[in-house]
Amino acid sequence: MAGSVRREMAPPDAVEPNPWGVEPGYEDVAGEWHDAAPSTVRSILSSMGADADSPPAGPPLWIVPAGSRLDLAGRWELQTEDGTSTMVAGSVEAPGLGYHQLFREDDGRGVRLIVTPGRCFLPSDLSTWGWAVQLYGLRSSSSWGMGDLGDLRRFGAWSASRGAGLVLLNPLHASLPVVGAQQASPYYPSSRCFRNPLYLRVEDVPGAVGADVDAAAAAGRALNGSRRIDRDAVLSLKLRALRSVYDSAFKDNDAFSDFVASGGDTLHRFALHSALAGVHGADWRRWPVDFRHPTTFEVREFAKERADDVRFHVWLQWLLDQQLSAAGSTVGLMQDLAIGVDPGGADAWMWQDVLAPGISVGAPPDEYNADGQDWGLPPFDPWKLRDALYEPFISTVRAGFRHAGGLRFDHVMGLFRLWWIPEGASPRDGAYVRYPFGDLLDILALESVRAGAYVVGEDLGTVEDYMRSELSSRDVLSYRVLWFESSLPSSYPRKSLAAVTTHDLPTIAGVWSGAEPSMASARSRVASWTGLSDSALVTEVVPAVYGVLAEAPSMIVTATMEDALGVVERPNYPGTLEDTNWSLALPLPLEDIEADPRVAEVAAALDGRGR
Repeated sequence: MAGSVRREMAPPDAVEPNPWGVEPGYEDVAGEWHDAAPSTVRSILSSMGADADSPPAGPPLWIVPAGSRLDLAGRWELQTEDGTSTMVAGSVEAPGLGYHQLFREDDGRGVRLIVTPGRCFLPSDLSTWGWAVQLYGLRSSSSWGMGDLGDLRRFGAWSASRGAGLVLLNPLHASLPVVGAQQASPYYPSSRCFRNPLYLRVEDVPGAVGADVDAAAAAGRALNGSRRIDRDAVLSLKLRALRSVYDSAFKDNDAFSDFVASGGDTLHRFALHSALAGVHGADWRRWPVDFRHPTTFEVREFAKERADDVRFHVWLQWLLDQQLSAAGSTVGLMQDLAIGVDPGGADAWMWQDVLAPGISVGAPPDEYNADGQDWGLPPFDPWKLRDALYEPFISTVRAGFRHAGGLRFDHVMGLFRLWWIPEGASPRDGAYVRYPFGDLLDILALESVRAGAYVVGEDLGTVEDYMRSELSSRDVLSYRVLWFESSLPSSYPRKSLAAVTTHDLPTIAGVWSGAEPSMASARSRVASWTGLSDSALVTEVVPAVYGVLAEAPSMIVTATMEDALGVVERPNYPGTLEDTNWSLALPLPLEDIEADPRVAEVAAALDGRGR
């Protein structure tokens, strides 16, 4: 991040931030300017530790495009990622894609060298469709109260047999492994680097036999009797059954050892946090003070004394990795990367020194939320993230690509700027903070190409024009949602994902039935575009709408299972405390979904697009 703030953190025509990247105000959707409160700016600068007029010089980090040349003064030792070491000097071609090290012979100065392709992986002939599903709601007769990775494996195979090329999932990020502390929202995770044990199919775990597992399975399947998902009940049953299997049947093997080695310190610290949470409670900020930082003597002693508990949580992640891999072998998975994490969770504990204390992120007031939004998520401090050589960001993005054909990047504008809200302030009283988007997009492109997986940027809402231009130039697909668009899908850009709705927006049945009165104009557009009368049944409207969506030239088109089944409720009602948010199963089990003619109609509409 060498160079000026303007060059690295804001485009030439953007509002000039102060040297620390804090913007003096913002322009709302109506074009009206709002000054940032001086007290807000002071609080943000204090959180950054801004005790100078401008940030200090960055760490020794060079990010260069593939095929470029390095101009080196003196002789340097180049250590490439594969362990090769050579001496170089003068003008030399950059090594291949990856993360390398340079050490100057004269004084031993070290530089991290990141070589990036600059653009994300994106096949020019990509043209496919798929289902967007909330996995927790995709239950089968084998589920323990919520959909799991066994259900995903079956659903993926069935979807592929009907012509689908992908399944877009809700975030599968890890929750806190504490009964009574389960967050319904998958966008408020303990960790974005690891998976949620709630999604394990217990019966698919080697050694999962015996009376204990049978009893837990019966109790778990009994939870399917209620459409409302009880995550705490599911976690209690699964943890008890899995611990029994671990204690009685698991033995170290080469595959497990390789997984542990590849996970490194990040995996160890995540598992250590999970074990600590089992003893001291869900929120690390309320633990005894000696355990609140991962590097203390007391934490190291705990890791030794409770090594088997730590290993148990590593084992759970290994199982999740195996089951996710099996599901991904049936159909392309598009993972969803949340914009942030629970401030009391594992990532916030591991990387607390890189987060901005006393700050949460959200959004300023807009036409949908007059008071603004506070998501309660702590942001990375852009300067501390740079000082950490972007390691937390690299680990997070890499985890999102694992076993995936694509990655949906939630609130992708956060790579450019985030709305910071000081503790105790209202969402109205925040300010935008700029991020080194060039560096972050270069890293995203590198991880995308390495994974052979495309990226979809969730660019809904207030998005500055240069952001969409920059994302498109990096081959990040845009997100086009029918409810937000005034033109027909046939006019959408090719480099996009087209959808009728999202988890936060009304279903077709909700709009057509009148259950969403604020969407009357959308109902009129549906009638106009489909040619259906006001008296048409939802069963007629849904396939007709997806027939219109199928005309989009977008590389990817998705349908929600809620739409296909005529569900009125949204998965989530933003800004509300509805106890059904993120907690309703689909009205039919997977076995019936596979045979439902409504689902077949939607699949036929999308599978036939362009033919």
